[in-house]
Amino acid sequence: MRAVVVTEYGGPDVLRQVEVDEPHAGKGQVRIRVHAATVNPADVLLRVGDVDDALRASPLSPPYRPGMEIAGIVDEIGPDVRTALRVGDRVMAIVIPIDESGGGYAEYVVVDADQATTAPAGSSHAEAATLPMNGLTARRALDVLGLAPGDTLAVTGAAGAVGGYVVQLAKADGLRVIADAAPADELLVADLGADEIVTRGASVGQRIRERHPAGVAAVVDAALQGDEVTSALRDGGQIAIVRRPGERGTSTLHPERGIEIRDVWVPEYTHATDKLDALRVLAERGAVTMRVARTFPASDAAAAHRTLESGGVRGRLVLTFD
Repeated sequence: MRAVVVTEYGGPDVLRQVEVDEPHAGKGQVRIRVHAATVNPADVLLRVGDVDDALRASPLSPPYRPGMEIAGIVDEIGPDVRTALRVGDRVMAIVIPIDESGGGYAEYVVVDADQATTAPAGSSHAEAATLPMNGLTARRALDVLGLAPGDTLAVTGAAGAVGGYVVQLAKADGLRVIADAAPADELLVADLGADEIVTRGASVGQRIRERHPAGVAAVVDAALQGDEVTSALRDGGQIAIVRRPGERGTSTLHPERGIEIRDVWVPEYTHATDKLDALRVLAERGAVTMRVARTFPASDAAAAHRTLESGGVRGRLVLTFD
């Protein structure tokens, strides 16, 4: 089968399409004929070696394969699978590259059955592939904050894939959302459902605080603004930060203000089928928008990575294995 792998760490050109043996579904697993796999910042971290320690501790050996979310067709089901999925079903799945499955950049991927669910009705493979990892990251961020309906949430990086899902899921949860955006992205972020929009960049926290003098209840910092946004928080507020493998920060910022850091570690939802299927339902209702920025054939994975690293991508870049 075709797969895109990393044989040495480096720039986009280290990505190679190669032929490898097909995997087969084992106990409790399904095999997916992949038609689409997204390109995420986490894939870049794997490519350049920033997650090397985690890979060395995994059951894998080089070459390594990036990719954290896929969509395609179930084509093999292993024994003792407790799932409603059947051969021929269109599905989407979250994939963890440091797990035995390897990443999603491959023509066939085997995952535990609870990592997959039916793709949203009416979606293309490329659209469905944008939802599992990015959507579950957003869901996890909101879950660790545990806000009540009516609370005000600030979101940085709201025009991006994770930030956009945070905005939409927060609105579905009954929260009030103030989000950042560049001038060119204001209409997009408004369409995602943000109640208020401030200009992104330096001093974004101060601009939010001007709108909310008492401070907001929490921030999902998808843009990793850090201290630039903490001034938006009320004393005792929370900030949710997406962490990379092995990374853990302090539990508090500005202890005198009681600001709590909530780590967002999406692998904790790898087997949360109920959460993933809830995203499907929201997508079918139109409450969540699956945004594909551009597709590339898998053989052009290096070009996709260059495009991602050039910045300004809205939605997700997707590799296709057709």
